[in-house]
Amino acid sequence: MPVVVVESPAKAKTINKYLGSDYTVLASYGHVRDLPRKGMAVDADDDFAMTWEIPTDSRKHVAAIAEALKTDDELILATDPDREGEAISWHLKEALTKRRSIKKSTHVSRVTFNAITKAAVTEAMANPRDIDTPLVEAYLARRALDRLVGFGLSPVLWRKLPGAKAAGRVQSVSLRLIVEREMEIEAFNPREYWTVRAQLTTPRGQSYEARLTSLAGKKLDKFDLENATQSELAVQAIASRTLKITSVEAKPASRNPSAPFMTSTLQQEASRKFGMGARQTMNAAQRLYEAGHITYMRTDGIDMAPEAVTAARDAIADRYGAQYVPDSPRVYKNKAKNAQEAHECIRPTDMTRDAVALKLTDDDQRKLYDLVWKRTLACQMASAKLERTTVEIGSDDGQVGLRASGQVVLFDGFLKIYEEGRDEPVEDDDKRLPQIMMGEAAGFGAGAMQSAYDKASGTGGALVDDGKMQSCDAAVLSKDAAVLALQSFTQPPPRYTEATLVKRMEELGIGRPSTYASILTRLEEHSYVRKEQNRLFPEERGRIVTIFLLNFFKRYVEYDFTAALESELDHVSAGETEYVDVLTKFWRDFSVAIAETTELRVSEVLDVLDDALAPQLYPPREDGSDPRICQKCGTGQLHLKTSRTGGFVGCGNYPECTYTRPIAGEGAEGEEKLLGEDAGDEIWLKDGRFGPYVQRGDVTPENKKPKRTSLPQARHGGWPKDETTLEQAIQLLSLPRNVGDHPEGGRISGNLGRFGPYIMHKLPGDEKPVYVNFKQYNEMFEVGMNHAVELLAHKRANPGRGRGAAAKALRELGDHPDGGAMSIMEGRYGPYVKWEKVNATIPKGTEPKDVTVEMAVELITEKTNKAPKKKAAPKKKPAAKKPAAKKTTAKKPAAKKAEGEE
Repeated sequence: MPVVVVESPAKAKTINKYLGSDYTVLASYGHVRDLPRKGMAVDADDDFAMTWEIPTDSRKHVAAIAEALKTDDELILATDPDREGEAISWHLKEALTKRRSIKKSTHVSRVTFNAITKAAVTEAMANPRDIDTPLVEAYLARRALDRLVGFGLSPVLWRKLPGAKAAGRVQSVSLRLIVEREMEIEAFNPREYWTVRAQLTTPRGQSYEARLTSLAGKKLDKFDLENATQSELAVQAIASRTLKITSVEAKPASRNPSAPFMTSTLQQEASRKFGMGARQTMNAAQRLYEAGHITYMRTDGIDMAPEAVTAARDAIADRYGAQYVPDSPRVYKNKAKNAQEAHECIRPTDMTRDAVALKLTDDDQRKLYDLVWKRTLACQMASAKLERTTVEIGSDDGQVGLRASGQVVLFDGFLKIYEEGRDEPVEDDDKRLPQIMMGEAAGFGAGAMQSAYDKASGTGGALVDDGKMQSCDAAVLSKDAAVLALQSFTQPPPRYTEATLVKRMEELGIGRPSTYASILTRLEEHSYVRKEQNRLFPEERGRIVTIFLLNFFKRYVEYDFTAALESELDHVSAGETEYVDVLTKFWRDFSVAIAETTELRVSEVLDVLDDALAPQLYPPREDGSDPRICQKCGTGQLHLKTSRTGGFVGCGNYPECTYTRPIAGEGAEGEEKLLGEDAGDEIWLKDGRFGPYVQRGDVTPENKKPKRTSLPQARHGGWPKDETTLEQAIQLLSLPRNVGDHPEGGRISGNLGRFGPYIMHKLPGDEKPVYVNFKQYNEMFEVGMNHAVELLAHKRANPGRGRGAAAKALRELGDHPDGGAMSIMEGRYGPYVKWEKVNATIPKGTEPKDVTVEMAVELITEKTNKAPKKKAAPKKKPAAKKPAAKKTTAKKPAAKKAEGEE
C-alpha cells in the first residue's frame, strides 16, 4: 500500500477516511529535522550549508515511516500547501534517503490540497508533482537568515545589555513598532477643544440631536472653541435664538461586503470580536482545517475557487432568498506576490453547514467557524442599500448653524449576517432621523441634555433656575438643559492590539502569514512586551533593546529594509533569485556590523543609549531645575543603567545614594516614593525585581539591609501600588505579627509568604512547623488566639494542601484521546492541565477558561515528549568478551540558545 505522510494525527485520521484501506496514512508530527539548538549551524564560508539533525522526539516518527516503506515502494508526501509544508516534505525525503529507506525503486511524489475534503484529496492524488525546489530554497534562506541574525546578534545583546534575551529578524522590527508607539504616547501633548450639541424637536414632537457647525456666521473648525468661556457663549447663542430647518438632503448610498478572510484579517477579526490572540486563533483554525471544515488557514490569498463561489451563491439563495444574491459573482483580487501564498482564501468547505449544523463542542472552534462561515457568505451577498440624510438648521439672523445627520437601511443585504468589526471606536453616524421637513421650526427638547451633563460633569444635580448656566470643567449646559457643550482633548495614538499590530506589519510588508502568531508569542515570552486589556505595552527591557538596535544596527530594524528582504525571499520562492546570493549580500554587511559592535565596552554602549534616550529619560521639570540632577541627594547626576531585569535610571552617587526610577520618566510606575516617617525612619515605597515593596529607612554603610516587605498580591486582598498609604506600609513593616503563645508551647506568628498570608506554629519537639494559609491579607491580622489555635489543630489533623495533597480542580475538560480524564488544576505556580500522572503547565497569558480540549492534548503531548527518559540499568557484559573500542569526541561547552526564527 502507498505510504501517505501528513503532519498531524488529526489530519491523518481525516484523510484516511477518504483514502480507505488501500493506503497507509502516517503523521510526521510536524518537522522531522531541525537545526541544532546550540551553535550557529550555518556555514557562511561554505555557501551557507546547514547542519540538520533529527530531534529525539521525531526519530520514532521517521522510524515508523521507514518501517512502512519496507513493504511498499511508493511514498506520497501530503503536507500543507505552503512553504513550511513543502519544507517538511523535503526534510522527510532527505531523512529517509539518508537512512536508505528510499531506494532507487521508490516512487516519491508530492500532493497538495487546499481543503481536506474527499473531492480535494481525490483530485490531489490524481495530480501528483515533484517537491517545489524554489519554495524549499525560500525556506532554507529564511532559516539561514533567522539563524544568522539570532545567533549573530543575540550574543552581542547578552554581553552589552544584561537582561536582554534575544533578537530576531522580524521580531525586532515588530518590537520597534510597539516601542515607538509608546514613545509617541509619552511625547503627546493633549489639546483642549469643545463641541456643542442641541436636542431639538419637530412640530410633531419627535426629537433628534444636532451639533453646532457655524457661529457668528463663520464655519467652526475643531479647535475654534478652546475653553469653557467660549463654549458658554456658544451655548447661550443657540439657546437664545429661534431655529428652523434650512435644508434637508437625502442621498442614496450603498455598502459593499468585505473580502473573504486571509490569515491576517482572520486574526484581526477574531481579536476584535472575541479577544482571541493570534496563537489562539491559529490553533482553533488548525483544528478546523484538519477536521475538514475550512480550507487552509495560512494564506495571503483572497480569491475563491469558482465552484466555491457558486456554492456560496446557492446557499445564500436557499437561506435568505434570491434578492440577497447579486446579479454577478463578486471577484476579489488576490494580493499574493509569490507561490507560497498563491492559494485560496479561508472559507468553509461546505457552504450549507453553519456552526449549529457542525455541532462543534470546542468554544474557540465554534466561534471561529461561525466567523469564517458568515464572512464567506457575506462576501458574495448583495450590497446594503442606505439612505443618508443631512439636515441643516439655522437661526433667522444667520448667526448660528447646526447639522443633524443620520441614515436609514433600505435593504440590509450582506448586513443581514455580518458586519466587519472596527479596531477603534468612531463617531456614530448610523442614527435614524425622524421625518423632518424644510422650513419647519426646530424646537428645543427641554431637559433632554440633563443626564448627559450630569454624567460629564460628575455633579449629578439639577440646574439652579436663576437665569444662569451651570458650568464646570467638563461641560456647559443651557438653562433649559437642551443645549450642551462638552470638553474634549485630543487623544494620543492608541497602543497596538495584536490585531492592529498584525495589520500594521502587513501594511509595511514585514512578516508572513505563518509567522505573525509566533512573533507575537515570542515578544511576550522574552518579557519585551506585556499584554494588558488586549493592548501591547513595551517593557523596559524591550525598550532598551530597541534603542540599542536603532543605534548600532539601525539598518536591520528599518521597515523598508525588512520589507525589501521579504520581497527578495519572495523572488526566491518564485524561482527568480538564487537564495545563496541573497544570503551572501546580507551577511557581508551584517557580519561587519556585529564585529564593530562586539569591540565596544558596555559603558560606551550605555553612554550612546543615554544620549539617544535623553528627551524621554530627562524631560524638563516644572521648577526649571536640571532634569539630570538626582532629586533624592541633590548632587548626583542621573544615568541610564542596566540590570538582569532591564533598564532603569539611577544616581551616579551610588552606593551613597540609591535613587532609581524606570526609564518611562519621573512619576512613572516603578519610581520610588517617600510615604512619610515613622519612629524617626523614612518609609519608602519602591519597585524591585519581584514587584513593589515598602522599606524602612535607606541603605547606608551602617544599615546595609533595611527592613523590607512586599505588597500583598491583588488575589490576596492587596491594593494597587500607587494607592499605598503610610499606615499600610507601617503595618506591613511590622511583620511578622506575634499572634500569641500557644497553650501547648511555642509562639504563633503571622506573615506574608511566597504563596500569600499565613500563620505558623511549631510545637516543642516537632521537626517542622505547621502553616495555615489565608485567602485574604487582612485575615492574617484579624485572627485571634482562640481561632488560630483551632485552625492549627485542624491543620495538624487534616494536612490539606500540604506537600503531596490533592490540588483543586478548576475545570473538567473531558477525556484524552488515549483514555483518561483531563482537568485544569489550580497549582502553586499557576494553573496546569492534569492527565493521569502528567502535569502540563498552561502558557503564560492563557486563561484557564480559554483552554480547549485540543490545546490540552497538545500541551500534554509536548510535556510527555520533553520528559527525560529513565536510564535502564547497565547490563553486565560477559567476561570473555572484550569490549569494542569507542570513539571519543571533545566535549564542547554548552552555549546559550538564541532565538533565530523571524
